[in-house]
Parts: sequence; structure tokens; C-alpha cells
Amino acid sequence: MSPPRTQALAEGALGRALLHIERGNLAAARPLLTEAVAGGVSTGSNACLFHGAPALEFVLGRAGHANRTVQAAVDQVVTTRLAAARQRRESAQLPTLAEIDLIRGLTGLGALLLARAGSPSPLLSEVLAHLVTLADPAAADSRVLPGWWSPDSPSHEEIAGGHANNGVAHGIAGPLALLSLATRHGILVEGQAAAIEAFVTWLEEFGSFYWITLGHLLTDEPQPPPLRPSWCYGYAGIARTLQLAALALGDDARRQKAEDLAIAALTDPARLSRVTDASLCHGWAGLLTVTTAIAADSPTPGRFAEPIWQTHQRLAAGIAALPKPGFLEGRAGAVLALEGSNMTGWTRALLIH
Repeated sequence: MSPPRTQALAEGALGRALLHIERGNLAAARPLLTEAVAGGVSTGSNACLFHGAPALEFVLGRAGHANRTVQAAVDQVVTTRLAAARQRRESAQLPTLAEIDLIRGLTGLGALLLARAGSPSPLLSEVLAHLVTLADPAAADSRVLPGWWSPDSPSHEEIAGGHANNGVAHGIAGPLALLSLATRHGILVEGQAAAIEAFVTWLEEFGSFYWITLGHLLTDEPQPPPLRPSWCYGYAGIARTLQLAALALGDDARRQKAEDLAIAALTDPARLSRVTDASLCHGWAGLLTVTTAIAADSPTPGRFAEPIWQTHQRLAAGIAALPKPGFLEGRAGAVLALEGSNMTGWTRALLIH
């Protein structure tokens, strides 16, 4: 029997519980938490920040409840995933998105470990150390490729020769955000600063694409049309990630460049016209949450005031049209963004803070 979908942080009961927890309404959250664990809690190969025991720990943590049994189960999940990742690396195979990304992989598990209260888990350093190795070039078919080059397809269509994903949700912007946030928390492993530098350099050159294929590397393919400035892909999420990296490195020029990228995306009608719903993942809610965070860390927050107000208005107008009730693509996440509170640190699931 497949695990219940209620364990999905993205759209299940766990995601909906986050809204009540952020509002301080634990009475409303409890039945959703009960629903989520009614069929057991997944610790299998599909367990990740957005599903199963790790998702449960993240939500309980936002309520201030550290369940040691759940944490022990999560630690075993992380240990197993790290062992598989090391074995893959030793065999000189390319990583899958599910190994490394935020939604399903080690970046998401690292985000959870970083969000834990108390002293950092030693497993967090192991996750960071593995993500640092992605800065080492990989070799495939006699070609030198980025270390996060993946044989996977991020879409429903196969990509011949694989790709290097740039997004926060599934690409290298996710590991970069985690490494940068860990640096700001004083958590460092060997090679961390150099990896941050390498990932930033890549995104500064190729971040205008959702992902890079062999065709991009081997030919002078034209630049894409203006892309949607969403959290999951595009220059909103990437701009926040580049800003976090600049803050971690103490690089004021790069911070300014990242903020300029955000402003360019937020004031471009062609790009904004591609935002078609109010969701956190790829809609107005994610754009508002990212922009608010960028402004808060900018020495010139005032220039973000008008884009924030415009985005807030579009989000408010679009929530009712969202067909799903949940967190990542549904109404609960959109309302969290609209209300603008982050007392529980729920935005850590998105690596925005």
C-alpha cells in the first residue's frame, strides 16, 4: 500500500497544518496532524523534507515540539541517503535530482536539520560536505560537466544528454541557498566558501535559463524569452539565493547585483505576465515572500516597496481561484504569504530564510 498523501508537506494535511501553527491555533492544527500520521509515517526511499517523517518533523518543529522518536527516524533517513549518495559518487555516476534537490533530496533534508532547535546535528555537516562536492566537475561521455549535471529530466520530456538544473526547488540554487544560510549560522565545512563561489559564478552566467542542456554548452543557443519570476524557477528565487550567497561571502557588489536582478524581474511586464496563479511554488505568494525577504536584507529596502505592494494586491485577488487547499500550490501557502508572518520559520522549507 502506498503511503498516505496526507504526509505530503506540499499538498497534504501537514502543509495545511502549517497555516494554523503560524497563527498560533494549535487546536485547529491537531486534527490535521492526526490525519497525517493515521496511516503510519514513511521513512522509506520517498521520505524527504516534503514527505514522510522529515515533513512531520518540520511541521512539529514549527509548533515548538521536538519529537525525539521522529527525529531519530529522520536521522536514519539522512544516514541512508548520504550512504547512497557517497556510493553513487564513488562509482562516478551522475547524481539524480532526487539525490540532491530541495523537494526530494539532501538539500531539503539539510534544510530540516538546519531548522532544528539546539546544537546543529553532526549529520548537517555531512550533508553540507556532500553538497560541496557538487562543485567538483563531473565527466560523462568524454565531456567535463558541472558536478550536479543530472541524467534526469525536470519535465515530462526526456532531455538527451541530461541537464544542469538552476532552480531553487530542483537545481543548484537550492544547495547554494543551504550552504549560504549555514554559513550565516556559523556552520562551515571544508570547501564551503569555494563551492558557494562556484555555484554563484554559474548562476550569474546561466541563471536566466531554468536549466542548461548539452545544446546550451555546445552551441550558441539563443537566450530564452523572459522567464516567469517565481520561487521555484526564474530570477526571483535565484536572486534571493544570490543575495544570501553574497551576504555569506561578505560581497557587497554581488549583493547589489542580486538585488538589481530582482528589481529587473519585478518591474518587467513581460515576465510578470507569465505569473498565472497565486501559489507559493510558482505564483504571486512565492514572489511576495521572496521579495519581502530580499528587501529585509537590503540596505535600500524602499525601492522594493512598490513591487511588494503590487504583488500583495495580485496575491490577494488570486487566492480564491486556487483549486488546491495545501501549502506549496494551494490556498494555505498563499494565505501564509499574504498574512506575511514568519514567527515559526515556515519559510525555511523554501530556503528563503
